[in-house]
Amino acid sequence: MNALSPPRARLPIEVVFDLICPWCFLGMRRLRRALRARAEVAADLMWRPFLLNPEQPAGRDPFARRPGGAERTRRLHATLTEMGRAEGVPFRFDLIHRTPPSLDAHRLVRLAARHGVAEEVVDSLFIAHFAEGADISDHATLAGIAAAARLDRAATRRFLAGEQEVEAVHAENLRAHRLGINGVPCFVIAGRHAIAGAQESEVLQRLLDVALTEAA
Repeated sequence: MNALSPPRARLPIEVVFDLICPWCFLGMRRLRRALRARAEVAADLMWRPFLLNPEQPAGRDPFARRPGGAERTRRLHATLTEMGRAEGVPFRFDLIHRTPPSLDAHRLVRLAARHGVAEEVVDSLFIAHFAEGADISDHATLAGIAAAARLDRAATRRFLAGEQEVEAVHAENLRAHRLGINGVPCFVIAGRHAIAGAQESEVLQRLLDVALTEAA
């Protein structure tokens, strides 16, 4: 960094999300674009799990089983696919044949955070599920994603085979609900400014500006 450049302002940003949520994939990419537009911000991203269907076993999209649900789902997928193109999000809903439980994927994110590669792993998990139709509850799949992020494959398999971080994920999920968060993604900037939904990058930039002004 140029010695004459002003120091970058550090802002903690909590990302409350689920890895089986397409809006979260969009929102994460839009947040990334917002941060690129605010180069003066050094963001400390904290990934907070939100379990959309904690008690539901893996299965097909539950909305598709309702009367008219299949057609509504088709229209939603078409809309998301079009929106995704603008953000470089390669949705391939035709490849997704089941909705996997996301508990172990969130556990992997927490493991990755210890090694400083959480953002990379989050993006890879989203791509695996939404672009490749991979099962992100499968431990072999998760270990492969970890290995691509330079984590030890065998150690990751042992981690996933145990119960580490299970209680932590459930506790974070409960905390989000107690804070009144009932939909994701939700972004909490500097512990004070919260905004829900896959907001446009420009909206997130304005919220970053507010937080930067307060920090100054």
